[in-house]
Amino acid sequence: MQDIIPFFMVLVLFVGTCLVSPLHDGPMYDSTAYTECKEEPEKPLYNGGVFESQPQSGGVQHAVALYAVDGPSFILHSLTQDTIYSFSIWVRIEGSSSGLIRASLQTENETYDCIGTVLAKSGCWSFLKGGFLLNWPSTSSMLFFQNTDGKDINIELASPSLQPFTKQQWRFNQEYLINTHRKQAVTIHVSDSNGKRMQGATINIEQISKDFPFGSAIAKTILGNMPYQNWFVKRFNAAVFENELKWYATEADQGKVNYTISDQMLQFVRANKIIARGHNIFWEDPKYTPAWARNLTGIQLQAAVDSRIQSLMNQYREEFIHWDVSNEMLHFDFYEKRLGPDATLHFFETAHKSDPLATVFMNDFNVVETCSDVNSTVDTYISRLRELQQNGVFMDGIGLESHFTVPNLPLMRAIIDKLATLNLPIWLTEVDISKTLDKDTQAIYLEQVLREGFSHPSVNGIMLWTALHPQGCYQMCLTDNDFRNLPSGDVVDKLLQEWQTGHAEGVTDEHGSYSIFGFLGEYRVTATYGNKTADTTFSLCGGRETKHVTISIRF
Repeated sequence: MQDIIPFFMVLVLFVGTCLVSPLHDGPMYDSTAYTECKEEPEKPLYNGGVFESQPQSGGVQHAVALYAVDGPSFILHSLTQDTIYSFSIWVRIEGSSSGLIRASLQTENETYDCIGTVLAKSGCWSFLKGGFLLNWPSTSSMLFFQNTDGKDINIELASPSLQPFTKQQWRFNQEYLINTHRKQAVTIHVSDSNGKRMQGATINIEQISKDFPFGSAIAKTILGNMPYQNWFVKRFNAAVFENELKWYATEADQGKVNYTISDQMLQFVRANKIIARGHNIFWEDPKYTPAWARNLTGIQLQAAVDSRIQSLMNQYREEFIHWDVSNEMLHFDFYEKRLGPDATLHFFETAHKSDPLATVFMNDFNVVETCSDVNSTVDTYISRLRELQQNGVFMDGIGLESHFTVPNLPLMRAIIDKLATLNLPIWLTEVDISKTLDKDTQAIYLEQVLREGFSHPSVNGIMLWTALHPQGCYQMCLTDNDFRNLPSGDVVDKLLQEWQTGHAEGVTDEHGSYSIFGFLGEYRVTATYGNKTADTTFSLCGGRETKHVTISIRF
């Protein structure tokens, strides 16, 4: 059993140095996470990080037991500006069967309301993982833990870990993960028709499609707008309709269903070989439920929702790769209030039975954006998802809207780490940065979020929420109305260029071989020897093994 810190203790720590790997200047990020409640806590990540690596000489006392009224706390000294801190700890409570425990940080200059949460239980240990980045250096900060509902309970802590990363170290870890999970080695072998290897053959390799779905929302404004269509197709391989598939758009008046606009948008998607997400079947927020449906109750409302889902599935079965079934169900409950607690179960069951090849998603906001929203903490999300699964729902997609203001990168990564333990596909479904920030700041934060998402091995796709309208976009635009890039558009173009192999050219060696390390996707390769050429295609689909492709040139 690990050392346990009782609820009345305050630890005083000096945070100055970080663990250094002998392989490079900094630690390797530890993605370990747990969602089960354990009889005993696991060992601390990074051997405790700065908790473990404090100097033991010089007469400095690093831990002092003090009584704390509101809960256990750590006093941290010498936190540095622009350092990314990854934090984790095990939590157990007494005095209640369960409680949502929030970790907060208070410095001399500001308070970080939430740097991590855990739904802790009595009698077993639960894992909290989060982190923070300071805007100013801090001589003395307090890291404290509280029950979010204010009830008086005892909080016990064990196996604390605080690991600092410089921004360069954090980027190194991102690039390492990209290179190991988004790329694969391939060796091209060239021989003649008799199998004799051919040294000196010229090899040209071109990536013709990308494996990773990276896209954006589109609106009906793209229809008939060739500049918009050309701009979109040049960049993205995935799309989602911003509003045009929602119930209020397809059935504004009861009984008058109209899929004309969404059909036309789907034709554009099909014509350009773009995959599309189905967003959404129902939206639990009554504001976005058709006005006529808000006035229905009981049998009438049940008939209306049955008609809606049957009509939508009949129209678009096997057209969309995903369905957001009951949008934002962690924050709103319009249908369950009126149709009973099993309404959402019925929606998911019907969607899966009607379109079994599509992935059904639970899509919500403030899951990775923050941990301050008690309705959508990572454990709240997991608990609701498991509840659906236990009631027989075929649930196989995690949708994280990702509407950020100021991103907390170590918290974002920690939350995805925890969701990744469920072994379900994770998508960032509606990425943007708040319009309360200026365009240059939006671009800075957008790049941070996109790098964090793309580098996490468990993220299967990223969608931007940047559909263009004459009056602008929901929160953030990539271009102006003439399709000239704004700062965020420059970021997207830079990353799209960075995250593709593009064109590779070389010459076979004495073994008749040429090797590259390419991003996952489809490729065309041409081998030329003298005046003879041969070509073929191949796919890089991931894995640690090198892909081998053989080309035979006939003379």
